[in-house]
Amino acid sequence: MKRRNFLSSVVVGSGGLLLLNRFLIRQVHAQTREEKTVFSMIVVDFNKCTGCRTCETACSSFNRPETVNGRELPGLGNPYHSNIRVYAYNPDADIPITCLMCDDAPCIEACPVDPGPKTGWKALYRDGKLPVVRNDAARCIGCGSCAEACRTKRVGAIIPNPETNKPERMCTLCGGDPQCVKRCPYGALSYVVEGTNGKHYGLSPDLAAKALAKLWYGQD
Repeated sequence: MKRRNFLSSVVVGSGGLLLLNRFLIRQVHAQTREEKTVFSMIVVDFNKCTGCRTCETACSSFNRPETVNGRELPGLGNPYHSNIRVYAYNPDADIPITCLMCDDAPCIEACPVDPGPKTGWKALYRDGKLPVVRNDAARCIGCGSCAEACRTKRVGAIIPNPETNKPERMCTLCGGDPQCVKRCPYGALSYVVEGTNGKHYGLSPDLAAKALAKLWYGQD
């Protein structure tokens, strides 16, 4: 079955990879609005993703702005600093990976720092607005437990800083207007806000590529 003509849907495992009507739900997060939980998700159409990495540039530029003569301007867009990363595989499969905004947040659960007396937050915590996962660098001890939990239990979206070992690359959702979705030239990414039960779906890049290779090319 050719990759670009793939129209099937499949669920791999309980809470695993979900391909539904050509879409992979990559991320789900909860937010409260008038006491009603609303979940948002970034979905990927693999039939449209070309691995161009425009999403990485857009993310990096927005989340790492530069200040020039007192004015804040978009950053250079170095993909290295992006919160979304595209992994390329052979046979051809491009796997965008970003924070899933897991409802149970194993990264936060793994943080060994005691909750603050006022906020009740550990060093890693959810922002009360979206809520995205953030890190309090002043309290973080750089143990790497959050990154390890994400790697073993989810998709490995957290990347420790090479110098401090403190967690980075957690998706900010760009304040509710994801730039990766807005700038994708092929419409492969979508930001969907819809009522769901709060479950997330996702596999590591390696397992996702393996599943897609079998679906698209008939290869194990």
